[in-house]
Amino acid sequence: MSKKILIVEPFYSGSHASWANQFKELSSHNIEILSMKGQFWKWRMYGGAVTLAEEFLAGEYSPDIILSTDMLDLTTFLSLIRHKLSSHVKIAVYFHENQLTYPWKNDSVDKKLNRDINYGFMNYTTALAADYVLFNSCYNMNSFYDELYNMLKRMPDYRLNDTVEKLKNKSSVLPIGMHLSKLDTVSDDIYKDDTPLILWNHRWEFDKNPDDFFNALFILKERGLKFKVAVLGENYKNSPPIFKKAFSVLKDEIVASGFMSVEEYRSWVKASDIIPVTSNHDFFGISVMEGVYSGCYPILAKRLTYPDLYDYHNNPEIFYETFDELVEKLAYAIENIDYIRKKDFKYLTVDYDWKNLICKYDEVFDRL
Repeated sequence: MSKKILIVEPFYSGSHASWANQFKELSSHNIEILSMKGQFWKWRMYGGAVTLAEEFLAGEYSPDIILSTDMLDLTTFLSLIRHKLSSHVKIAVYFHENQLTYPWKNDSVDKKLNRDINYGFMNYTTALAADYVLFNSCYNMNSFYDELYNMLKRMPDYRLNDTVEKLKNKSSVLPIGMHLSKLDTVSDDIYKDDTPLILWNHRWEFDKNPDDFFNALFILKERGLKFKVAVLGENYKNSPPIFKKAFSVLKDEIVASGFMSVEEYRSWVKASDIIPVTSNHDFFGISVMEGVYSGCYPILAKRLTYPDLYDYHNNPEIFYETFDELVEKLAYAIENIDYIRKKDFKYLTVDYDWKNLICKYDEVFDRL
């Protein structure tokens, strides 16, 4: 039976917007999106609920299910609209990330604040206010609850530990869907060289740990190994300084860079051979999934969400634990590129294509 679902997204940008749009496009349910532009994330978490509540009250919404994301202060939103909601309406929240374990910049401001827990606590009360709590990965869910225990332990009294088990009982994992199959028809003719092509396809920000990525390449260049690099992704004015150094040291190796059209981006991903992943933050990792689906040989940190998503038990050779191990595994891949190009880990990613996931999504929300 088709349900009326209202997605409430105060940070309607990037992967959040893609997920909402694609779910709406493919679902058998009737989905509307109530949103705000994806910028000023801290202000969106504080003020977005008020703005979106005003828009809800001014509109003609009558949902069966309200599906918010983790960027919404759900308690405030619901307190402002409850008088207009039917009693049968179910409330769900989808955690693309969580603020309890999201890495903060290692700068003097964050150190001085000793990390502001307000955003993490807002995620906690949002989960409490929802009937159902959905996470995009096991790692996201488990890390959230592990850190929630730690946060509540630090409270002076009434530590609310019993609420954590109650939250776990209404939580489940619903992986993020992607249009991976659209990569099948992409041409890799954009790159004509036979030299191994290494891929960076993330935001140019500190949480993706570009220092380890580029420092490994600096070492391999000093050893005399031959490779090229595609440095894709969005460049920000405050991007880490390692990028400037990389474009100097690797000026002869970098063959593509920056933010580009979807078609060009997909072509460079398809043309790439190796995707070394150094991130300090990934609750799922869409760009990594795109690379692996497209045929890149992954070299993954044995942390975060990667061991779960890429079956560490059966594929230990693609994981590393130390920086030195990263360097050696990357060197091996470059030196044995013909063998590496024959390896195919695409099978690990196909379940996350929308065509294989949308039925599960519709079933989940039909049950609500």
